[in-house]
Amino acid sequence: MAIDAPLVVGDDGLARPTWASVDPMLRAYYDTEWGMPVRDERGVFERLSLEAFQSGLSWATILRKRPAFRAAFDDFDPDAVADYGEADVERLMADSGIVRNLAKIRATIGNAAATVRLREQGGLAEFVWSFQPATTPEPTSYEEIPTTSPESVALAKTLRREGFSFVGPTTMFALMEAIGIVDTHLMGSHRRGSSGVWPR
Repeated sequence: MAIDAPLVVGDDGLARPTWASVDPMLRAYYDTEWGMPVRDERGVFERLSLEAFQSGLSWATILRKRPAFRAAFDDFDPDAVADYGEADVERLMADSGIVRNLAKIRATIGNAAATVRLREQGGLAEFVWSFQPATTPEPTSYEEIPTTSPESVALAKTLRREGFSFVGPTTMFALMEAIGIVDTHLMGSHRRGSSGVWPR
């Protein structure tokens, strides 16, 4: 039963957006992961990498491939990925379990090296979280959910200056949503305000 056009009440009585109401994988991701705070280096690097691979594709595609991505990229250990050479690039391009995009693979390796360098400035997680805005959106419909923000524009620009790539404003806003920096759960969703970062 729909309580509002963009929200669906599940068989458990909880309201979710339509994209998270049918597919069990997406529903579990929405209920347990999306929008919850991620503040460790490896966790932020993994999500930054997967958001880059998602560009032009559906998130469901990336989520289904996430176990293969983790296996292929040493569980997104920045030190390990930063040391990848051409043999690793060839290995990754031959791995049908992941998205075989040469530019994105090279970007992930370069971003790992940039992540290692950022430790001198407090680390990737602290760096990304420093762009948390003073307020968060309060959308009641999909149309009210922004795709960029002044903070995501600034984050993208600063990360590029630090040597990162595939970190455009839209991708960085998606990252900020995914790791809890902003809360774009629809008003009325059972997950709204559940991160502890923003009030309900």
